[in-house]
Amino acid sequence: MSSRASSHRGSKMAARTTREVSFFLLSYLSLCFALRVASQTVSDDDKRILLQIKREWRDQPVLASWNDTTTSSYCAWTGVGCAADGSVVDITLDGQTTPKISQPIPRSLCSLRNLTYLDLSYNNIPGSFPTSLYNCSSLRYLDLSQNRFVGVIPDDVDRLSRLLTHLDLSSNNFSGDVPPAIGRSPAIQELFLNNNLFNGSFPAEIGNLSRLRTLGLAYNPFAPNGIPPEFGNLTQLGYLWMTSANLVGQIPPSFSKLEALVQLDLSENSLTGTIPAGIWALPNLVYLYLYKNDLSGPITIDGTIGALRLEEIDVSMNQINGSIPQDFGKLQNLSVLFMYYNRLSGEIPASIGLLPSLTDLRLFNNSLTGVLPPDLGKHCRLWNIEVDDNKISGELPDGLCDGGAFTSIVVFNNNMSGKIPPSLGSCSTLDNIQVQSNRFSGEVPDGIWSAVNLTTVIMGNNAFSGGLPDKLPWNLTRDCKKRSNGSDPAVWNVTSFQSVDFTESNITRGIKEENLIGSGGSGNVYKVDLRNRALETVAVKKIWSSGKLDSKLEKEFQSEVKFMGSIRHKNIIKLLCCISSPDAKLLVYEYMENGSLDRWLHGKRAAPLHWPTRLEIAVGSARGLCYMHHDCSPPIIHRDVKSSNILLDTEFNAKIADFGLARMLVKPGQPDTVSVIAGSFGYMAPGGWSSSYAECGYSRRLNEKVDVYSFGVVLLELTTGRQANNEGEQCNLAEWAWKQMQEGANLRDAVDPAIKDSPQMDDITTVFKLGLLCTESLPSRRPSMKDVLQILNQCNRPGADDCKPCAERDVVPLLSSKTGSRRKGSPDDGDESGLACNV
Repeated sequence: MSSRASSHRGSKMAARTTREVSFFLLSYLSLCFALRVASQTVSDDDKRILLQIKREWRDQPVLASWNDTTTSSYCAWTGVGCAADGSVVDITLDGQTTPKISQPIPRSLCSLRNLTYLDLSYNNIPGSFPTSLYNCSSLRYLDLSQNRFVGVIPDDVDRLSRLLTHLDLSSNNFSGDVPPAIGRSPAIQELFLNNNLFNGSFPAEIGNLSRLRTLGLAYNPFAPNGIPPEFGNLTQLGYLWMTSANLVGQIPPSFSKLEALVQLDLSENSLTGTIPAGIWALPNLVYLYLYKNDLSGPITIDGTIGALRLEEIDVSMNQINGSIPQDFGKLQNLSVLFMYYNRLSGEIPASIGLLPSLTDLRLFNNSLTGVLPPDLGKHCRLWNIEVDDNKISGELPDGLCDGGAFTSIVVFNNNMSGKIPPSLGSCSTLDNIQVQSNRFSGEVPDGIWSAVNLTTVIMGNNAFSGGLPDKLPWNLTRDCKKRSNGSDPAVWNVTSFQSVDFTESNITRGIKEENLIGSGGSGNVYKVDLRNRALETVAVKKIWSSGKLDSKLEKEFQSEVKFMGSIRHKNIIKLLCCISSPDAKLLVYEYMENGSLDRWLHGKRAAPLHWPTRLEIAVGSARGLCYMHHDCSPPIIHRDVKSSNILLDTEFNAKIADFGLARMLVKPGQPDTVSVIAGSFGYMAPGGWSSSYAECGYSRRLNEKVDVYSFGVVLLELTTGRQANNEGEQCNLAEWAWKQMQEGANLRDAVDPAIKDSPQMDDITTVFKLGLLCTESLPSRRPSMKDVLQILNQCNRPGADDCKPCAERDVVPLLSSKTGSRRKGSPDDGDESGLACNV
């Protein structure tokens, strides 16, 4: 080939290559331009949609940054997350971190075509199930928990996105049945329906959700339902939570197929039969909670135990018989073993004492025999052992405190003998010793009487020798015996929670008719003068009692009193000590010179309380309740808030009294629910006892919104001067107040005449409206005590006399001005980070 031909071919190839490169670059630039145009179109569309959502949500405060005039990208707006192309894929407006939303979900929300993640939890969103979300075809995560939704879940709920993997509808007010359609959502991995008001059934079709990993149906008042055997098909299920779901029948044997299960919670139901042997073979099971059922029969393990990852076993309060399996000694991760209130017999396996992770062992109220495992405490950080009311013999193990964490030993009502181990005398962490009614002998180790953390020592009905120290620490419970007229000694247990310099005899001498200053549902109150003492006067409540409590109730009483005594807050009455015997319970409190609030508001010769004083009382009592609900762990629910349980000192500082007493008043033979349902007429939510039971979530667990309702009635008392339940009226105070609002009455006419001329009338009407909000019929519509305290603090700011009224100080209106309807919203929470309940 000639050089010219070769050169010509090279030129043609070069030109061709140049044309191809140019065509590629042109195509690439065209594609980039098209993508840019498409991205710009997406951006314009999604921004427009977000602004439409804001308008439909009526400019909720949380959406303040959603503003077309701002220079920042809409992807930086509060709660908005975008993909790389600028499309909105995430809306997170949970009311825990942002102000609460109180309007229905906008229909335009699903115009965001790429929305995959939607979290609107912890708001006040009202209405029925939002079927407009069926149009969010890309949605993978939906959380609507902790809102105000009501009604049934639609039968076509499977029209939600087929891509949905997470659905959380918990803690609302949904009712009726859980529809079978819920089982036709193929991608669902987490499903939470717990803490609602479902009163129908839940479907076996849930067993079709082959990808399901977490299922929550707990705390619903379902009609009696058995557990569908189809649930055994959920082979990827890791967490099953069905506490207090009105379950009946047996645990399905098909549960042995749930090999991915980590936590199984079927507690507080009416399940019968035996625990399937397959449960003990589940290889990933860590937490097993079957307490408070009617399970029976022995615990059977096929072959050897396979659930070697178990950390917590609670099968207490059943009818289980037989012995504790020897294989439990192979559970090297086991930290909690609760088997109390059953019918167990035989010996505690010695291998239990060798478990390296054991911290809490509770086997009381069975028929166990033999001795305690001799190595108990030597190989683990054991902190509690309760084996009382059995037939255990032998001595206490000497290594109980070797782990350095041991706090409590309760072994009363057994056949134990020997000496108290000297090692307990040097156990600095020890808090509680109850060894009464055994056959122990010898001297009590000296170190026990000086243990810095010890609060309770009960050793009666043994054969101990030696004597007691001349002086016992103030924090120690003492068994005190005295004889009277040759009768058997009366046993007084004195548990002090403050440093006091009086004795039980100083108190009991003052319990007489002439010292009676009050009487109520829980007992009589006496004013006892203590001459020549640091405290000149105390108030003593003698708890109503129909006789000696059984061992379970006695233990609950002692535990409750100890908890009450640990509370330290300036707006909660101080419990100084408890003095108890088998037939009497005396609670000794600080004395409040100005008596109760109801005396000042409703007494025959009541002096008028000016509004600033009333407001201070409202703020103080709200602080006390707020502390109980939000700063105590676990939260304390008062159960009987009323004006007679708000006491006033010489400076009219308010203190909450009588908290915790409702649970103590249960009598032997009464069901547990009797102690749960407490309160006084006029202060209970509409429906009386049945409503109070409903507000327990049908689960024997009380909701703090019961207290909020009662406190709302107190606010109405403070503003109107009326009694909560006036026999001359056809309705109680809360009903009367709502009627005034619904009929459009002038609120000034509802105000107590004694404060009607107050210059703070705007504040008075705001507190009146707050009382209405607290007495909403649905518990979920009531504010928390933290919300209530925030609004009251707005009204009580220094200089309120010459500043704007609290109703104008950035407080969202509490009630709509329309008559004839209750407002569906609640006050905006705002930023609670700086709000403390103990200010």
